[in-house]
Amino acid sequence: MEGLVLRNRSYFQRLAGAALLAVAVGACSVVEGKQSGEAYMDDASITTRVKTSLASDVGLTPANQIHVETSNRVVQLSGFVDSAAHKAQAESVARGVKGVDSVENNIIIQQQP
Repeated sequence: MEGLVLRNRSYFQRLAGAALLAVAVGACSVVEGKQSGEAYMDDASITTRVKTSLASDVGLTPANQIHVETSNRVVQLSGFVDSAAHKAQAESVARGVKGVDSVENNIIIQQQP
């Protein structure tokens, strides 16, 4: 019986070691390519400035239908506007914000009934 317990203990130790190794390797791949804290804060401030600029642009009301995300100084716009002119205007406003390197405009033009 003691031999069986020792074999099971050894098996579980190897299993636990393999699981720990898998978690460690997985954590490395998650961290790889991610932003530093400083870059993240810069992106967060860019997002805030773009949202503020969109909200203060009278032609883009309601600006809360335009969603803004920033990663590595690239701003992604999504959401809905009612015309191609508003879509272009939102992109122009975002491009004009200090710190923005480029803009991906995924805004959808919503047809009025």
